[in-house]
Amino acid sequence: MNIEELYSRFILSPTITIDSRVCPKNSIFFALKGESFNGNKFALSALERGSVLAVVDEPKYAVDDRFFLVDDCLTALQDLARFHRKNLGLPILAITGTNGKTTTKELCAAVLKQKYNLHYTHGNLNNHIGVPLTLLGMTDKTEFAIVEMGANHPGEIKTLVNIALPNYGLITNVGKAHLEGFGSFEGVMNTKKELYDFIKDKNGKIFIDGENPYLQGMSEGIEKIIYGTNESFYVWGKIISASPFVSFVWQKGSSNQNTVSTRLIGEYNLSNLLSAVCVGSYFGVSEQAIKKGLEDYTPENNRSQLKKTEKNELILDSYNANPTSMDAALRNFNNIQTDKSKTVILGDMFELGNDAECEHQKIVDLLNKSAFQNVFLVGKNFSGVSSKFSVFQTTAELIDYLMLNPVIDNCILIKGSRSMKMESVVDCL
Repeated sequence: MNIEELYSRFILSPTITIDSRVCPKNSIFFALKGESFNGNKFALSALERGSVLAVVDEPKYAVDDRFFLVDDCLTALQDLARFHRKNLGLPILAITGTNGKTTTKELCAAVLKQKYNLHYTHGNLNNHIGVPLTLLGMTDKTEFAIVEMGANHPGEIKTLVNIALPNYGLITNVGKAHLEGFGSFEGVMNTKKELYDFIKDKNGKIFIDGENPYLQGMSEGIEKIIYGTNESFYVWGKIISASPFVSFVWQKGSSNQNTVSTRLIGEYNLSNLLSAVCVGSYFGVSEQAIKKGLEDYTPENNRSQLKKTEKNELILDSYNANPTSMDAALRNFNNIQTDKSKTVILGDMFELGNDAECEHQKIVDLLNKSAFQNVFLVGKNFSGVSSKFSVFQTTAELIDYLMLNPVIDNCILIKGSRSMKMESVVDCL
């Protein structure tokens, strides 16, 4: 493949699509393949719908000069993204972690947008396809970029950093998630460490939680900008209140303390907030602008959202779940001060492999020590562990129960893995 030739076409048509049903005028269509589809078959349709060029990897589909033949469309997409990133030469911050990476990315973006023409990962386009698409969305007007990176198997972060070529790195934390793919907690750590290894090799810098022992152990030999609750750090801060929204103070060096009142729920978000303060402060965003960015940010996509209905007050944290995040959510919910009764609705945690039964039992044991008014558990994993609580095989079964036995005037935490679709219970609450 001639990357220079493909790049010259991209410069003229800088909109990329991988969906033949969504082909903006003058876009370039990449015919990616999946387990159950072959994008080459839809290349002609993409051209008819508005694309000006179709990148394909099967010769029989390249019938005229509207097609660009490559060995592999995914590799071509990734190579084009890397080439574009090199040409622009702007600073890139890569963010990964077991929990909080999307929230941290959004918070860092909220702060950096106050000063820079910023481009950053939208939604959760954080894999081997999403990262190249994010990079290809940058333009010569982009001054700074944030790229979120996700992984559920060893080696995936290494692949992504070699596409994005970040100058700076941030790992939010490491925890028990995707154990089925990683094999063990050590597998999680080693994969996240691939970001640190790249930054170290390129003499870059990392932003790091100075009180996370796992991250400290992984980061030897790298230049660090440190945040946390210790006053000796580059940026430090502490919680003022969290019932339910987090308010905190932060300080850099000998400057004045700054108070920020957020719309985020959960004391566990302090580290995410301080990371954004640290990033913004390091890159010259003013204290007032940092405050504005964080206070204006409103969480979306069922991530620590507060939703008030006619019947109840809901804490929607149903975008995803793993043992680390579920434990933190329950402990935070237990500490929230409210005059309402508390109800917990939890769905199964997935991709835990042989640890599934043990990890679900730990959550039930934690619930046994708490004093929640009602606890409803949903899924085959929760059904398979010892529990004194109401357990349902499916979310639909729980909805049927709640329709006949309504919960009223409660504060309700809703959490579970993405495919459990726990947000579907909202309508009956």
